[in-house]
Formats: sequence, structure tokens, C-alpha cells
Amino acid sequence: MALSDRQFKILEAIINDYIKTAEPIGSRTIAKKYAMGISSATIRNEMSDLEDLGFITQPHTSSGRVPSQKGYRFYVDSMMPHKSLTPEESMLLQRMIFNNIYQVEQMMRQTATALARLTRYTAIVSEPYLKKTRIKHVQMIPVDDKTIFLVMVTDTKSVKNQPLTLPAAPDYDVLNGLSNILTQQLSGKTIREIDRPLIDEMLKSFGRHAHILMPILGAIVGLIQDEDDMRVFTSGAKNILAFPEFADIRKAEAIFQALEERDALIAILGQPQAEDIQVIIGTENTIDILKDCSLIKANYSIDNQSTGSIALIGPTRMDYGHAVSVLQGILQNIKSVLAALDN
Repeated sequence: MALSDRQFKILEAIINDYIKTAEPIGSRTIAKKYAMGISSATIRNEMSDLEDLGFITQPHTSSGRVPSQKGYRFYVDSMMPHKSLTPEESMLLQRMIFNNIYQVEQMMRQTATALARLTRYTAIVSEPYLKKTRIKHVQMIPVDDKTIFLVMVTDTKSVKNQPLTLPAAPDYDVLNGLSNILTQQLSGKTIREIDRPLIDEMLKSFGRHAHILMPILGAIVGLIQDEDDMRVFTSGAKNILAFPEFADIRKAEAIFQALEERDALIAILGQPQAEDIQVIIGTENTIDILKDCSLIKANYSIDNQSTGSIALIGPTRMDYGHAVSVLQGILQNIKSVLAALDN
């Protein structure tokens, strides 16, 4: 059944007011706050019809109404206004993301921070996930007479590094030359493609320094395996405590615990698929601890190959319009950064 214009406006008023106040709203309040040109008695009758249709509920006999899950779903699908970011919000996103343009891991960490700060909800962000990470560049730098610093850049724009102890560390010029050999031989390859013939060729190229090749390759393989394990970052976990819906500490504790477990975070994000923004409300969530929450999530991709996910967790009375606009702004900025890196 389609809603009348009057019912549409009343439902919109109830949802908007409840999002702001977390208090049930009655017909008199709607009549005073929203200039609809109708009496509170007429509003009350329309509210009764909306309740019969399942769009609102009455928590207590003498109280006003609050949106139901069906009401929120209708709002998101048919009523939610498009909101634009303020200049200040846009500037914050650009600064936090572009300041980390060459460090994807740090960029994703800052993305979670920005998302939580701008929405006041809990943010979850995963790094790009690709089981076939390819080496792009290798650089070795001497630290002391036995230690070098190994730096590796991957095709996902991620920079990995680790110190490595050798029997004797070559000087800067030698390491720079060996770094060039490694980059030339390994660029564009996955660890599965580092086979025996390739290793034999590199051993010849390393000449009298061939004895340090295997420790270096072992470190590179370890860095790539670490890269292939998807990292997930969270921010704003304590924001949940600001909402009266989570005054029951048991509910909040269950969510806190999930935010500390990598497998639970990955389950919340789900498998990256389309890049469209998804809004999952209350019991639409398949994860039990999110049955009283709403989840807004989206995916982003690099080179149409590796894909990461971004999500917001909040109460069902989230400000969906603002949350979606911030998520869209995040995705647009990430896309701009990654496009710039490809040029």
C-alpha cells in the first residue's frame, strides 16, 4: 500500500525527530514542530494508520510513536534526502587521506579515524585484499655493519619494511646496485613466480654477494605473506556508549568484543562485492550482535583487482543521510588518491 502525502510527511517527521532525540514523538509535538496545516487529532489518526501498516510502533500505552524497522527501511529506500558534506568535512577527508597518499596502510587507518570522527559512529576499514600481491620495487639501505633495512613496495601501493641481520652488510652503493637487480628481476611477480630458474639467475647477478640473496628473498616472501593477510582497522568503538540504546552494558560489551576480533570484523564486512553502498538495518543483519544496530558498508577497488571494505556501525536510528554522504565522500577521495598514484 502506498502512503498518502500526509502520511509520508508524518512518518518523515517521526523518523527525523527520533533520530535527533531518541524520544518517542506524539501528535501534539508534530503539530507544533512541523507546519502541516492539520490538527493533532488528524495527525493522531494518521499515526494510528501508520502503526497498523507497521511503519511505526508505540513503546508504551501513553507514549508517542517511534519508527519500526520497516519504517527505517522505507525511509532509506524512498525518503532519505541527499546530503552534501560541509566544506569543513570535505577538507578533513582530503587532508587525512591525501597526507598518507603513498602509504595505503596508514591511509586506511586514517580513513577509519575520519569516518568515526565525522559520523560519531563506529568505523571499520579493511586494506585492499588480494591473494596475488605483486612486487613493484625493492630497496635495501645499510643500517650498520651487520644490519640492513629492507623496503618493498607492492602493486597495491603498500609499503612494507623490516630490518634484516646479515653476516656482513654491504655498503650503500653495493646495496643500491643489488636493489636494482632485485627490482628488475622481481617487479610484477608474485611469490609463486619466484622459482628456481629465477633464483639461479639472481644468484649469478649477485656475484660475490650471492650468499645474502636467500635471507633477503626469505624476508621478501614473509613481507608478501603478511601483505596477503587482510588487515582491518577500527575507530570510534567508544562512540557506541553515547547512544541510550546501548545503556545495557551487555549489548555494548558484545560489540566491543567483536571489534577486537579480526575474524568477527571480517565477518561484519563480508566478502567484497559491488561498490554500491549497502544499508542493513536491525534484524536484516545476519550477525546476532548487530541485531540492534544498523550497518552501512561499501567497497572500493584498486586496478579492478584488489578490493577493500568500509563500514559504519550505529543504532537503528542512525542519521542515514549524513552517514551515507560521508561514506560517499570517503570513497570519492580514496578513488582520487588511487587514480593519482596510477598516473
